[in-house]
Amino acid sequence: MGVHTFEQRVVYHCMELPCRMIDACSVSVGRPIDPERNRSMDNAELRRQLTNMLVERQAHMIFEDAVADFPESHINTRLPNCPYTFWHLLEHLRICQRDILEYIQSNHYTWPTFPDDLWPEPSATTDQAGWNRTIEQFLADRQRLVDIINDPAVDLFAPLPNSGEYRHTIVREIGIIATHNSYHIGELAIMRSVMGLWPS
Repeated sequence: MGVHTFEQRVVYHCMELPCRMIDACSVSVGRPIDPERNRSMDNAELRRQLTNMLVERQAHMIFEDAVADFPESHINTRLPNCPYTFWHLLEHLRICQRDILEYIQSNHYTWPTFPDDLWPEPSATTDQAGWNRTIEQFLADRQRLVDIINDPAVDLFAPLPNSGEYRHTIVREIGIIATHNSYHIGELAIMRSVMGLWPS
């Protein structure tokens, strides 16, 4: 159970470092290849791309756009045949991102149980302050992930202590949460469209 079941709901992405492109460029102009320089450039580019996956508009809407100008009267609205509300979905995004953050850095990590630990109670409701708090916490945790990614002292490929025999890395975890975020951000945008909740 726990994170393994959760990951069954995530589409995995493969990422390539631009090593061949850099090497080919070096060879084409007749300069000798400096492996250490290439590794440093690859590392910086990887950190930039991982950051972009979390915060930039690339092939998907970003979180800030999806929640902008959301009407307070529909925070606790459920779509027909949908088991959760708009705020429930927002909380799910926040909870899962926090779970990945804790998985990466906590010394006291506990495995969540899916779905109970990753969604609010079905009957839970909130107000505008609670909605805003969820958004603020999501953005704060996302920034903490960005800070980890861009810390030059952090080895993005080192096995995480909490991953045990699975030997998961920060690169892997960022790929998972970026994909999970973009999936549900898109879902939130479509839900708003279905309910006619975008500003005219």
